[in-house]
This record gives sequence, C-alpha cells and structure tokens, in this order.
Amino acid sequence: MDHAWIKRLLVASRMLRLAGKSGVAILTYHSVQEEPQRYASWLGPNVHSAEIFRRQMECVARRYTPVALDDVLSFLRGERNLPARAVAVTFDDGYADNFEIALPILSRVGVRATFYLTVDCVANRKLPWFVRLRHAFGVTTRKSWEEPDGTLWPLQDAAQRESAFQAACDRCARLTGTSQEDLVRSAERELEAEAAKPPALMMTWDQARGLVRGGHTVGSHGMTHPNLAYVSESELNTELAESKRKLEQELAAPVVHFAYPGPALKPIWSERSLVLSRQIGYQTAAISTGGLVRRQNDPLCLPRIGPGDDLDGLRWNLECTFLGRRM
Repeated sequence: MDHAWIKRLLVASRMLRLAGKSGVAILTYHSVQEEPQRYASWLGPNVHSAEIFRRQMECVARRYTPVALDDVLSFLRGERNLPARAVAVTFDDGYADNFEIALPILSRVGVRATFYLTVDCVANRKLPWFVRLRHAFGVTTRKSWEEPDGTLWPLQDAAQRESAFQAACDRCARLTGTSQEDLVRSAERELEAEAAKPPALMMTWDQARGLVRGGHTVGSHGMTHPNLAYVSESELNTELAESKRKLEQELAAPVVHFAYPGPALKPIWSERSLVLSRQIGYQTAAISTGGLVRRQNDPLCLPRIGPGDDLDGLRWNLECTFLGRRM
C-alpha cells in the first residue's frame, strides 16, 4: 500500500507539530545540481536537484526555525535556549555546487549552513574515493572484480555491481592517504574505468573562503574521508589534526566543527576519536546516526538526519525527528 498520502496528511496537520519534543534537527546534504542526472553515475543518491533543494529550504525557513551550528553549540553549553522546531543545515565533502548553486538559495531564504570539507579533495580538486569507485563499478564492462585478497565478485547485473561496490567501500574505508589512493587506482584499472575523465566537482579554497565571508561556517570532514573507527592512532590524529590545521591556514579563522565521514562500515566514531577530537580543539562533531539533538547530548557526538528525496520526504523526516520516532 502507498502510504505517501497518509504522510502528507499528517505533516499538513497540527498533530505532529503540537506533539514535538524540544531540541534541534541537523540536516545532512552533499551535492546540489541543476541537472543531477548528469552526475548520477558519480554521486549516486548524494545529489539533490536545485529545484528540490530550493523548495526544501523555503520550507525550513517558513515552517521551522533555521539556526546556525554555533547556536546549537551555545544551546548544548546551556548558554542559550533555541526556538521551537529548530533546524540546522549541513553539507558534507566540499562540492563546488555548494558554493555555486546551494549558497545563493540559502542566501535568498536566510538560512546559514555549515560546510564540512574533505581537505585533500578540496586542496587537490580530487573526487572522493567512494565517488570514483561508484562510477567505476557503474560503467565497467568487465564481468567480475577481484579483491586484493582474491575474493571474486561477479558484475553481471545492477545488484551484483552494488554488492561489489559496497565490498570495495568496506575495504577502502579502512585506509587513508596513499594506501587509499593506491586501492582506488587499482580498482579503476581492473574495471577499465580510468579513461573516463572525471567532472570537476570539488570546490576551491577561494570558494571555501567565500562561504565564510557569506556568514556560513566551514568545518572539517577529515583529510581523506576514511571511517575513523577503523584506522590506526597515527592516521586518526592526521585526519583530525592535519585537516583542522590546513583549514585554519587556508581560511585564516578557527575551525572548531567536525563531521565524521561515513563512507562504509559501522560505527563511524569511537571513544578514542571522541577523546582525541576534544584534545585537538574541536567543539562539535557530527555523526550519521539519526535523532534529535537535545540539551544532554555530547557536542562531540551530534546526530544528524537525511533531508529526504523531495519536499514531502523532508517534512516527514523532520516531523518524525521532533517526535523522537524513527523515520
């Protein structure tokens, strides 16, 4: 049975709004494109059309109360209260469209956002490793792929390609830096996907500085986007500390917000990453586990939610979050 009409009826009524709990919902976006289908083989589900994003932000501005991440931090420290139905908007990875397409929409509706940048991808204008792998598995004409340990994955249909892609992500998520790059290039060679010229999707440092000038916040998403619960102590320190140092150098401003990369595997954070992030000087850290941010939350372990595929999906996800229910 299609329950879409029931969801629309509920979110249009006052029932959910009257029953909501106190706190803030943090939304997670990635890419916003005028023609998202052009980049589907690269970005997969992590891209929204500019039209849908515009409608969603108009909804956030009209039906909810947009707040900045610094407001959320003040709320968690007990320094201020937040208005009812507060919503914070965040972006992961550092795509150029965040500046070129999303920023003008945010400015028109008066929403301030936080942009978490994967430093190596921005510094070198290089696509994140999982974007490259998604494209390689999506366009290859090879009939199988062999993992470095000898495991053979068939690639006969879409389901098999997706399973192989997930296996490659599970392996790559444990790596950082050169080891990570070597694995991606090896997969691209074996899948015969090297010849495809990747689109220039990552933002520049000038664009990152433009976000700050526009009143928005820039935070760290690590250096190379691994799962930080699965890397060594030294790699964890590099991902947290070096990304912060590089961002502060380029932006000439303190960087105190972090978002854990969640490319594959779970969990995406650990007690050691929580302790180290605090020692390094981060004041907030966002995770991918859904839920409402409440006063008692640890600022270094903040839940975030997805925005849904369309306007109805956004409203449903937000209303469920404010109710304290799973979506």
